[in-house]
Amino acid sequence: MTDDGVKTLLWVLHQAQLGLAAFLEILGVSSWPFSHRLAAEQLLFDRGQAARVVWAALAIAALLLILAVALWWRKRPRRLLGLGALAILIALFTPWPIWRLLLTPTVPTAFHASAVPFTASAVMQGRQLYQAHCLRCHGALGDGDGVDAEKQAIWPPTLNRSILWRRFEGELFWSVRHGMTDRHGGATMPAADALMTDEQIWKVLGFVRAQAAGQSLKREGVWEFPVALPDEAVRCAGRGPSSQRLDALRGQTVRLVFAGDTRVREDPRMVTVSVGETQGIDCTSDSAEMRRALSVLLGAEDGQLGGYQILVDRQGWLRAQSRPGSSGWSEDDLVCRTADAPQISKPAREVDGLQALIRRMDAEPVRTVVAGFSH
Repeated sequence: MTDDGVKTLLWVLHQAQLGLAAFLEILGVSSWPFSHRLAAEQLLFDRGQAARVVWAALAIAALLLILAVALWWRKRPRRLLGLGALAILIALFTPWPIWRLLLTPTVPTAFHASAVPFTASAVMQGRQLYQAHCLRCHGALGDGDGVDAEKQAIWPPTLNRSILWRRFEGELFWSVRHGMTDRHGGATMPAADALMTDEQIWKVLGFVRAQAAGQSLKREGVWEFPVALPDEAVRCAGRGPSSQRLDALRGQTVRLVFAGDTRVREDPRMVTVSVGETQGIDCTSDSAEMRRALSVLLGAEDGQLGGYQILVDRQGWLRAQSRPGSSGWSEDDLVCRTADAPQISKPAREVDGLQALIRRMDAEPVRTVVAGFSH
């Protein structure tokens, strides 16, 4: 199967899972009642199994059709005999997948999503909770190097790699709330249900993902996994209501600048938001928590943000950054990229760097991947 074919298959399978979960919730079953869910990772690495899943789906559809026809012809024995023979042939010659490879263990909250909005305030509250309950094992930056790390049965994993995106939000929530054990039942991570409420656990998870994004940018130069702009209140002069939320600006390209950057002027191609007062900028956020949350996402110290600029695409994803001292924007500043995006044609006469960057962000929308499934 082609890459696009596998991605389409994974999308269909994931929608089927979500549809089943939604149907069960209508019936009053709010938690996933099965011990396993579909494992996208296996299909990503084994194209043969992916093709077998497609053949199996076609075979099952054919068998259901045969069953329907058989019920219609139930008073015609000869035709029923032929249908039975056809069903046996389909069952025998279909290349069925190895079902056990397509499933992975999961938990009742697997498909639950955070009810806590991703705001600057929530990120910073999550940081305080992390420092109170998680830092001693996982370390200040989530590298698993806390002072109590060596006392654990298993060394805490780093939270700055793909571990936070290999599993669904609800699975991470369950692990934090109920703790983790090894295959022998021994505790490898203590449960947090007696220390934090469900809402607080979601805030911790929001913070550790934000911190992982910032450390990825600091160490690798990219946001390896997409991260959204935290919502917060802003004041805008001449743009509708004087007070509104950043989420209300979705659908437009947004540029974030930090107080004191004298290079910045309003640009009609985007909405410019100053974090702190900046002369000549219409939209302003006075929130100290917003500044601190953005420092986490940039992997920078709060006092070193002067001169940074961030571009946010129309869907609300952080896409590009300009560092202090940069002479201007270029496509190299795109630090959240779509690896398999098609090449876009450039005009004969090259546009300025910022325009090229905006065009590329529009042409390459973000596709998030969690637990192997595109969202």
